[in-house]
Amino acid sequence: MKNKILVFAIIISSLLISCNDDYLDSETLSTLDESVIFSTPGLAEGAVNGIKIPFGETNSYRGRYLPWYGMNTDIEWYNSSESTSNDNATLCNYNTLPNNTQMNTSNNAWDKMYQGIDRANVCIRGLRTYGNPTPGSELGYLLGEALTLRAVYYADLLKTWGDVPARFEPINSETLYIPKSSRDIIYKQIIQDLGEASELIPWPNGSATTSIVERVNKAFVKGLRARLALAASGYQQYPDGVRRSNDQELSVQNMYTLALNECRSIINSGTAMLEPSFEGLWRKYNEENIQAGGESLWEIPFSAGRGRMLFTFAIRHTNKDQHQSSGNNRGGQAGPLPIVFYDYDESDDRRDVTCVPYLYGSATNLFAKQELSALNKWYFGKFRYEWMTRDVTSSNDDGVNKIYMRYAEILLMAAETANELEGPSAAAPYLKQIRMRAFDPSLHATKVDAYVNALGSKPAMFDAIVEEHKYEFTGEMERKQALIRWNLLSTKLSEAKNKMFDLQQRAGDYFNVPSTLYYKYAADNETLIIYGLNRNETTDPGPDYTPYQWDNLNDSKITSLYSTATDPDNRQFWPIWQVFLDGSNGTLTNDYGY
Repeated sequence: MKNKILVFAIIISSLLISCNDDYLDSETLSTLDESVIFSTPGLAEGAVNGIKIPFGETNSYRGRYLPWYGMNTDIEWYNSSESTSNDNATLCNYNTLPNNTQMNTSNNAWDKMYQGIDRANVCIRGLRTYGNPTPGSELGYLLGEALTLRAVYYADLLKTWGDVPARFEPINSETLYIPKSSRDIIYKQIIQDLGEASELIPWPNGSATTSIVERVNKAFVKGLRARLALAASGYQQYPDGVRRSNDQELSVQNMYTLALNECRSIINSGTAMLEPSFEGLWRKYNEENIQAGGESLWEIPFSAGRGRMLFTFAIRHTNKDQHQSSGNNRGGQAGPLPIVFYDYDESDDRRDVTCVPYLYGSATNLFAKQELSALNKWYFGKFRYEWMTRDVTSSNDDGVNKIYMRYAEILLMAAETANELEGPSAAAPYLKQIRMRAFDPSLHATKVDAYVNALGSKPAMFDAIVEEHKYEFTGEMERKQALIRWNLLSTKLSEAKNKMFDLQQRAGDYFNVPSTLYYKYAADNETLIIYGLNRNETTDPGPDYTPYQWDNLNDSKITSLYSTATDPDNRQFWPIWQVFLDGSNGTLTNDYGY
């Protein structure tokens, strides 16, 4: 379905949205159109597919939201966080303002998310009114998909801005300007909606529609419901401070019970699973294998000429080369903090997939070699042009989807909630599954069984889950919301700064990290062979290797992780951009001191 956000979907959704122009005064035409569209499965599918169109628009998820939300954390950062020449860095270092030049446009992600929500509202109303959306029917699936996509947009609004306007009916002249609503109300509604959707949508591969991960399936719906339950009950910044919700319906007991039940339902279904190897998971992703039933539960679908996941996050390519023909300076906008590589167990298979110390240098005759980067600038190895099976020729876009949720998160949420409700012994099997893939079977007795079995208390198990989340998800921009709901954002960011200063000085836990690397090239004259990345690798390996200094982590780079004038816990959310405040007829304002 790589090229199938279809013209048909655009035409159908444009027809519906056009009925909403001029404050939706053309009600008679709208009613007539909807009665035909939403009682006809093929037409209704085009309308529901239209809900996805805002994901790929220029200043929406494609070019603004996905490239910027989620940095900087204790594991990942914008590789130019120290920059003062533009507003990019302030989006990441907890110092952005409502007039941010990257975001303060009327067609930005805020607007596009609400456009997606309104398209979903039209579809939900139409399917309920004119269809017969029952479990197992085409129209039933489409209602479930519309409810789920609306929940996705709201989930991202809530984690990015906190309290936002609640719109659960198509916009009209009377509801054009509305104030922010309590996020608790929205969380409760979308959690309820996902409960309904899960009854309407088949499991992965339970139908032709759910055979690919570009269409939602029951495992994803239940997983998203679990994620939202944990977010709703977790710590977060409210106008009166960082706290949990005061709404008893969103208590830890209620929401963790819901999340655990949903995660166990997914696990017991056997319809999704971890990929056998961590590298295999990410090769499959970059190869754009969208078959359902594996680890990816749902992906934001981009056509081949839209989406910037690799353009933003891939290993850096200096020029057009043997792996991509799209242009110069591709990838490398963000990377793991330099401490992350050294925090991994050296035998953890995830380390070398996730943390890459090289880029592709200047090309000669469209051929480039890997070249060492710098201690202060690593790259994410989960995203690689060199693992794609098609060339990327578009000027800025690569078309690779965004994995919105994968099965590893289900296991970690199950571990977290089981630990809270039932104790560490109930959490252990889920954590063991994650670690079994990370380590060679010959190491399972020590790195899996002994390690997990020693976590005999709830606090010890929780701390281990926080660490495992780090090793599993670096580079996927899932960490920020997790740290917020754990009430660890400021604490972990401060720890990360201190650890980077230790790495800079080769002190503390980093006393044995080498300051000199040695490299040579493999027989293909492209691939680096590196000695000195591991701790204690300090002996010169011989004349075949070239030395390379690995010590340029300076104070200004370290302190750029977050603004020294700001406590990250006072800036957990972005401000609403000024253009939307100005266009709200006075109904919207910013909180949190903006």
